[in-house]
Amino acid sequence: MSTTIGFSQTDVLEDRRTLPVDEGDHERFSHYAPKDKVMEAIVMGTPVIALCGKVWVPSRSPENYPVCPECKEIWEEIPGNGDGNGDDA
Repeated sequence: MSTTIGFSQTDVLEDRRTLPVDEGDHERFSHYAPKDKVMEAIVMGTPVIALCGKVWVPSRSPENYPVCPECKEIWEEIPGNGDGNGDDA
């Protein structure tokens, strides 16, 4: 059975809403986020969430900016990171 807009009662519609991109200092800092999520975001152009909670679409080289102090603090609190054993990202 088809409705007036061309969909049947069993068609599945995909929700394509995305997360809003935060305003603020994300342009001034490099942020820490899961590497696989960053790669996906670069390829797909979708937003990623940093450790500090910032939401942004990666589009620039992070090496050119200082690391976000909040991300760095969170990263150093994760066991095995920032303890001087060479595991820092």
